[in-house]
Amino acid sequence: MKLSRRSLLATTTATVAASAAAPAAAAAGGGHRLRTGFECLAAGGYGLLDGDRVGVVTNPTGVTRDVRHIVDVMHADDRVNLTAVFGPEHGFRGTAQAGGSEGRHDDPATGLPVYDTYQKSGQPLADIFTASGVDTIVFDIQDVGARFYTYIWTLYDCMEAAGLAGKRVVVLDRPNPVTGVSAEGPVLHKEFATFVGRHPISQSHGMTVAELALLFNEEFLASPVPLDVVRMTGWRRSDFHDASGLPWVPPSPNMPTPDTALVYAGTCLFEGTNLSEGRGTTRPFELLGAEGIDRRWAAAANELGLPGVHFREAYFAPTFSKFQGRTIGGVQLHVHDRAAFDPVRTGIALLITARQTWSGFAWRPDNWIDKLTGSTLVRTMIDAGADTGDVVAGWEQELAAFRKTRRQHLLYR
Repeated sequence: MKLSRRSLLATTTATVAASAAAPAAAAAGGGHRLRTGFECLAAGGYGLLDGDRVGVVTNPTGVTRDVRHIVDVMHADDRVNLTAVFGPEHGFRGTAQAGGSEGRHDDPATGLPVYDTYQKSGQPLADIFTASGVDTIVFDIQDVGARFYTYIWTLYDCMEAAGLAGKRVVVLDRPNPVTGVSAEGPVLHKEFATFVGRHPISQSHGMTVAELALLFNEEFLASPVPLDVVRMTGWRRSDFHDASGLPWVPPSPNMPTPDTALVYAGTCLFEGTNLSEGRGTTRPFELLGAEGIDRRWAAAANELGLPGVHFREAYFAPTFSKFQGRTIGGVQLHVHDRAAFDPVRTGIALLITARQTWSGFAWRPDNWIDKLTGSTLVRTMIDAGADTGDVVAGWEQELAAFRKTRRQHLLYR
């Protein structure tokens, strides 16, 4: 693993400052074990950004422990020369739904220019960074741990474009809310690269954004970008989100709770089918269904004895997306042992049992399932009648290779 001398010094300084501040915070009743990358950066007096014109890539999740947005905090601090903001999918302030963004505008709260990065990469994105006049691009967005959650590819695109524009990237780390214990699921094949997966990582990657940045820089970028990461302090790989003491801000409109993130790496696969993945309900990705499905699906799924999860027969009427305004049947996932729960294996099992118990099951005509899983393996094996164990075994060799690469870039125990 490579970290620049500047990054190591900044991380060390921030860690010491955060540790020194901890007793006073605890005495005031605000002590917490974990410090995010931003908290460590601020505790170190923003020294890593000294003298630079700074642009921030962020969204509503870029908040402090007391839910102030870091852009508002940095804009009000004379120690930071914050000159631009870059908004991803859903926008900087989060006003857009899936597949949308806020466009180029001036932020009403700060007056800062906000540039739209959504669906921009390579030289066009580099041109935006050049036009903004920034020297350093800071990334601070909460990820949810799944390859097809697009913010990690926003990070990759920004790193690539920053290199083209001659800019430096600083990544402020945040916890992986579903732990960083292991990587699971199929690994993307390059010919299936899209914005829901640019490069060969596993479906559930088990990494933080700073760790991914290091991996991207050393494994995937043709020319590494000048990169600094600001580590968290006090995070353990086995920690779920509630151990962090941090507020949960939905990273996107259909990721309302940490429970959603827990199942998402598996049940998002239903976007590649004609079933509802629960969009338009209060429990997206926990509710799945379609017209004509009944209690038999939940019964078949429960018979598998999958670890950590029970399935309940459920009926619901989505307010938008698939089956809008129509009552449909399906299942709700109830995770009762999150440490034992395997979302990817569970997602595969649910695809197989849905196909077995509902004659209307179909893949999306564009084979979107192949983009989500990263190859044709899952779709073709399920169509051939493979069971869950067979499908999982089909990706184990590639997963083992990725796990070996992944280990080289991990920052925490």
